[in-house]
Amino acid sequence: MLCTRLTNANILTMDPDRPVARELGIWRGRIVGLDEAVAALPAREVIDLGGATVLPGFIDSHVHLAWTGLKQSTPSVAPCERAEDVLAVVADAVSRTGAPGDWVDVMGYDQRALGRHLTAAELDSVCRGRKVFLMHDSGHGCVVSTAVLDLLPDGVPHRDGFLAEGAMAAARGLRLPYAQSDIADAVERAARTCLAEGVTAVAEAGIGGGLLGHSPVELGAYQLLRDQGRLPLRVQLMPAADTLRPRGAHRDDGLPRALDLGIRTGFGDDWLSLGALKVYTDGGMMARTAALTAPYEGTDHTGQLQDDPEVLTRLIVDGHLAGWQLAVHAIGDRAADLALDALERAQGLRHRPDARHRIEHAGLIRPDQLPRFARLGVSAVVQPTFLHSFGDDYARVMGEERAAWMYRGRAFLDHGVTLVGSSDRPVTDGAPLRAVQFMVERASASGRRVGPGEAITVEEALRAYTVAGAYACRWEDTAGSLAPGKRADLVVLGDDPRQVDPSRIGRIEVLATFVDGHDMTGAGKL
Repeated sequence: MLCTRLTNANILTMDPDRPVARELGIWRGRIVGLDEAVAALPAREVIDLGGATVLPGFIDSHVHLAWTGLKQSTPSVAPCERAEDVLAVVADAVSRTGAPGDWVDVMGYDQRALGRHLTAAELDSVCRGRKVFLMHDSGHGCVVSTAVLDLLPDGVPHRDGFLAEGAMAAARGLRLPYAQSDIADAVERAARTCLAEGVTAVAEAGIGGGLLGHSPVELGAYQLLRDQGRLPLRVQLMPAADTLRPRGAHRDDGLPRALDLGIRTGFGDDWLSLGALKVYTDGGMMARTAALTAPYEGTDHTGQLQDDPEVLTRLIVDGHLAGWQLAVHAIGDRAADLALDALERAQGLRHRPDARHRIEHAGLIRPDQLPRFARLGVSAVVQPTFLHSFGDDYARVMGEERAAWMYRGRAFLDHGVTLVGSSDRPVTDGAPLRAVQFMVERASASGRRVGPGEAITVEEALRAYTVAGAYACRWEDTAGSLAPGKRADLVVLGDDPRQVDPSRIGRIEVLATFVDGHDMTGAGKL
């Protein structure tokens, strides 16, 4: 007997062997068959979907759940556009803190809305001596009060209180890590948001260290959720590369650096596992720290790498030699050069044909770099909604020629590169359907077309969030398409994205999200 049979549905399986179906059977969290294979079988529950569209659950291959959940419960200065309004929010947050030695967290900061960065002196005017940490929306910078600056080691660079990249990480390192229970609560909040948007599985991009790690024992928070039955979707964790330590293992083991016990990509189960090793090579475009080969328009500034190029290269090579899948953060084209060079060196030392290394963001990729992605078998994990939200600004600071190279779609596919969709939530909107719409339209929020030659079809965009996402996370045997034996992870939509006007795709209603065969949204829309 089936647990559930979905009937009277428009099922888009993303399986080329059987692209569409009308019925789908579920037993013990798995798909057991489609149409005639299940139509006559008894079922405990039969759900008539009334012609609604069913797709494999969306896979968001690059998110920050803990940051998202913490941001949802932390005072925010967005969308303030005047310095005095930002300072008013900070002052209110300060008034709600306890002891004078407490840290005060405020999020939502973006200097572009103000036309300049705030300064430590301005924060000091309202912070009553508190240690204020005003987080930049990109995750690549912050503004802090003088009470924080006074604690930083000598030599940490800042511009009147603005700390970027490693300097921000140094400030974060001054404070006690978040408690596992707080991280777990934040992750659960964010996961519920993902489910409401049709996401059934995510890759958490960097835990335990790097720029955005919240605790050196951060993985424990996810295990806590799993043990308590509170993890509502599937999570693959990417440890930050600086969590690796030199190991005195046997030479033939090939482990120059490793996590404790030699744990690496693939450890875990269907709900919680270790994925790629996250390596940062540069910063972000919002903070103007993405590493470019030519300056940002109107400046002589080309961004920055996270460390000496040879240090970063060695880290990538060591991760490859130790058997990790690598997720290399590279937004600017100069950072992409470094990443591609390092991956090529690594494969030359130890050829791993199915390593499935990924370049995260691939925000600005020159035409000459495209064949190298293909030759190395590197996936491009892009965030299409960046250009919807920030396209006007990005196009301005890149200039006309380079604007066409940002967050590519068509060029990657035409070169045979696996194109993977993701959000980088909470940097911007995380809804997959809105990202699919942008991939088809290439239009910013103002209507500006950004790189229109990079537009792809609806089917190709859906594939980036299903089949390609499963491939990038090494889940292709169990997820990404709706076929017998695969997980019963699926999303039910109010319309078929292929049939509506592209301008409406982002507004299609998510009626339900099933994980393991269970409706996890509980919205009562079916």
